[in-house]
Amino acid sequence: MGNTIAEKILLKASGQSDLEPGDIVEANVDIAMSHDNAALVSKHFRTIGVEKVWDPNKIVILLDHRVPANSVQTATGHKAIREFVSEQNLPNFYDMNAGICHQILPEKGHVRPGELVVGTDSHTTTHGAFGAFATAIGATEMSTVWATGHLWLKVPETVRMEVSGSLPDQVYSKDVILNIIGTLGSDYADYKAVEFYGNTISALSVASRMVVSNQAMEMGSKAAIIPPDEKNNEYVRGRTDTPFTPVLADEDAEYLDRKTFDVSALEPQIACQHSPANVKNVSKVAGTPVDQAFLGSCTNGRLEDLEVAVNILKGKKIASSTRMIIIPASWEIYSEAMHKGFLKVFMDSGAIIVNPGCGPCLGAHEGILADGEKAISSSNRNFKGRMGSTESEVYLSSPAVVAASALKGEITDPRTIG
Repeated sequence: MGNTIAEKILLKASGQSDLEPGDIVEANVDIAMSHDNAALVSKHFRTIGVEKVWDPNKIVILLDHRVPANSVQTATGHKAIREFVSEQNLPNFYDMNAGICHQILPEKGHVRPGELVVGTDSHTTTHGAFGAFATAIGATEMSTVWATGHLWLKVPETVRMEVSGSLPDQVYSKDVILNIIGTLGSDYADYKAVEFYGNTISALSVASRMVVSNQAMEMGSKAAIIPPDEKNNEYVRGRTDTPFTPVLADEDAEYLDRKTFDVSALEPQIACQHSPANVKNVSKVAGTPVDQAFLGSCTNGRLEDLEVAVNILKGKKIASSTRMIIIPASWEIYSEAMHKGFLKVFMDSGAIIVNPGCGPCLGAHEGILADGEKAISSSNRNFKGRMGSTESEVYLSSPAVVAASALKGEITDPRTIG
């Protein structure tokens, strides 16, 4: 019996000749990423008794969740991180002028097909879009990775998703993955690897593939892998000189389950309060007033997402009852958006443009919700209190729905905007 992509990557990382789901392997980590929580990781690291990290070139640290620092506590943590980076002479440190971790890793060439990527952030699954086994771990686990370069992992069972059909007008990858999560449930893929196939997936841009792998975490995925093809490999080669070997599943690979989805007639989707799995057609909740519209995050803060919003907002004004916050996922994207004139369109429409970072997505700053407020967001989670008050409501959608809703001041189907 052959192996899935996840199994092949773990075979390589563990140096074993054979394995099967449920086995525990000691795997060599290729890239270890931490963001603001690196302060906690470094604290644990110091208790291990190891003076130096195992490989400075394989550790990536970024500041993105609360940048610039939103409190004395945050500033103290950032200071500790900068001191640790200097002490350990870590070359891959991105201070607050880089962007969101899951955008920066591939943008700076730190993610490659066939590799094992771990991060102290739940949406590390994003990097499965590049054919990597990318998964989240805790701060204590990461401290041992920093010390040894190794990690114990249970080999997950793998689910195969086949997604077919051409996307209808104003329907995007965010709608595809929300529909999958809404159909299967938030715990469907708990500690399972998910591999995405089909002509819909193949036709997606690299940025749109990242949306799928990122949001797949919300159905419990341990890893969310899209088989690397030439589109993917060309992007990676343009970002790094490090050689890599793409990994594909064997034709006779064994899967725990197979699911098929036809998106030919899919409507724009929206996840209602308070779960990413509470998904409905946008028409079912159209007309719901929104106080805030947020476009950004590690899910949908890329240039193509901003362009979708530009095409809807250009020459129009955001509703006076609604505030719109736009956060590009990185400074590179921010710069490209500026040169293309996107930022001028946003400003003219009445939107607020904020520096790259996570801010309102986790309810840290730059757009916290008050009691009773409702937000439409292109981010990935809408748990109770996620973006501020526990008495607020967050609806998740594509950038198109966010922009259309900002215009009308209520949840709006973007297909109705002229």
